[in-house]
Order: sequence, then structure tokens, then C-alpha cells
Amino acid sequence: MGSLEVERTTTGWAARDSSGILSPYTYTLRNTGPEDVYVKVVSCGICHSDLHQVKNDLGMSNYPMVPGHEVVGEVLEVGSDVTKFRVGDVVGVGLLVGCCRSCNPCKTDNEQYCNKKIWSYNDTYSDGKPTQGGFAGELVADQKFVVKIPDGMAWEQAAPLLCAGVTVYSPLKHFGLNVSGLRGGILGLGGVGHMGVKIAKAMGHHVTVISSSDRKKEEALEHIGADEFLVSSDATKMQEAADSLDYIIDTVPVVHPLEPYLSLLRLDGKLILMGVIGAPLQFVSPMVMLGRKSITGSFVGSMKETEEMLEFCKEKGLTSMIEVVKMDYVNTAFERLEKNDVRYRFVVDVAGSNLNP
Repeated sequence: MGSLEVERTTTGWAARDSSGILSPYTYTLRNTGPEDVYVKVVSCGICHSDLHQVKNDLGMSNYPMVPGHEVVGEVLEVGSDVTKFRVGDVVGVGLLVGCCRSCNPCKTDNEQYCNKKIWSYNDTYSDGKPTQGGFAGELVADQKFVVKIPDGMAWEQAAPLLCAGVTVYSPLKHFGLNVSGLRGGILGLGGVGHMGVKIAKAMGHHVTVISSSDRKKEEALEHIGADEFLVSSDATKMQEAADSLDYIIDTVPVVHPLEPYLSLLRLDGKLILMGVIGAPLQFVSPMVMLGRKSITGSFVGSMKETEEMLEFCKEKGLTSMIEVVKMDYVNTAFERLEKNDVRYRFVVDVAGSNLNP
């Protein structure tokens, strides 16, 4: 077992200020205990929310900050009370690393909605030590917030599933939309959106990608598997598609009008918000009332849903479309992500990178 009651140091790449520029940073991992797992990071995805955090877009960033919450790695050591994992297991760590365990969300396998949840970075543990993410050589996590990566699933492919994959899977399941025969819309074809198409199609849905231009039309239809492609600025096509969708997964992370998309929903249709936006969105109430429509939101998924989603993706043969980069490319990757210049998720090859160039 070894002793996990000692502190270890590691090197990660951290932002020091709201410029968001990352550079090497050596720090001490938190004190570890009997339920903790010590993980060597192999791969870590880059999510749009990482960009928000390193640039302090939401006004709540703390520095130095090591981002990264789509972490896949290998277990190096386990605490004496760890029952779920063994040394050598390939595991994943997502957006959360702690919760209160006593509130209603925690007791009902909805710990992602716990008011005392602990983020995997830009937060503090109960002992006051800052949390740091997966752009680093190693990390320590409570076994509750660690999942086993299914055998045979490529490590770098698994990383985006820990956020983008479960973020789509969770609301489809929770709202009873995981049945075949539905017509769904995916608004925005980025990291979350492209997994939305794949997961919804695997559930047996007719899927329409909705985008602001036709730039991604060929890729959406021919490579990702969407059934239809709708350009939101094409008023004629939008009118023809009115009242046709059972749900829309809205992944757009910037301010945008809701009314054009509400008009696409059938009776009792749901517009599910997933983009992190720090400004108010607007709509007129009749757009919701005259169709008993719902505007709702969903936030990643529970650990239970994460495990289910990984098995679902393995069973259906689903993978994320990725571009693998080294850590010394990460600042360029963030610049490209800000311009939406990625198909469709960057994954950092952490283990293959020199963290101290």
C-alpha cells in the first residue's frame, strides 16, 4: 500500500493571472488519507470552461491555477480503505473532487448539485488547501470521485467523456429522453455538441445540428452522423422546422437569443442549457407558455451517471473526436479554442510531455 499520509510535490502548468497564460508550476499535493487514490496523469482534455476559469471570465478565479478536469491516468497507490481501485488501474477524474455527503443531492446520487461541492481546481479542500487540476504530473483524489475507465477504451479518447460525454448523457437520462424515436436538436457543434450528436444517435434519435453558419455542415452530416443541419440565420428553413423537435441541447457558451430555438420545439419540448454564460439571457413568456415548453439546465453528471455513460459509450463504440497536443502547445490550444478552431476537443498528452521545459 505505501504511506499516503505524506505530502508529495508535482509539476503542473498554471495560470498566474487573467491573461490565462500557462507555465510550469511546482506545488505540493494535499495531505492524503485512507480513502484517497494517487494517480499519474496520462491524458487531460481541454474544456471551454477551462478557458473561462484561466481568464477569470466569471470573476471568481484564484491563482496560481492548474486547470484540467477531464483527467485519465494510472493508479500508482491506494489508501488503506480504498475498495474500488487497485494499483495499475486506468481511471478518470472529472469536474468534482468533493461534496458534503449529507445533503439531499448527495444522498440521491446528485452530488454535482451539492452546495458544498469541491471543484477539481480553483477551489479549496475542507482543510483549506487549494485544489489543482489535471494539467500536471500527478494528482490525489477521493475514491468516490474516481471512475474506472472501461477496458479497451483508448485513454486519450476517454478523457473528454468525463465532462463533454456525461454533460450530455445526464439530462437525456434524467428528463426521460433516453428512449428511441425522439427528434432532438444540438445547438453548437463543439466539444459537448459533437458528443451530443453521437450519444443521441446511439439512443435512437433523429438529430438535427443547429449552427450559425453552414461551415460544419459536411462534417456534421458525413462524419459525426447527424441527420439534418439547420443554419439559424436561414429564416425560411427555421420556419419550416418549427414545432419539430422534442428537445434541444444548447451548448453555446456565449450570449445568444433563445426565442428562435424555442420556436423549434414541439408541445412540452425542452430547451436544455449547458453553456456557461455570465450574462442574462432573454425570451418573451408566450414563447414558453404557448406550447408548455421548458427552459431548463443541467450540470455535468453524477459519479453514477459517469460510470453508466462510460459503459454506454463502450457498448455503442462511441469515441470523441480529438486533437492530441503536448503541454508546451497548451497556450496555443487555448487561443485556438477561443476561436472555435478545434475538431472537437483538445487532449493534452501529459505523460508524453516535458512538464519542465
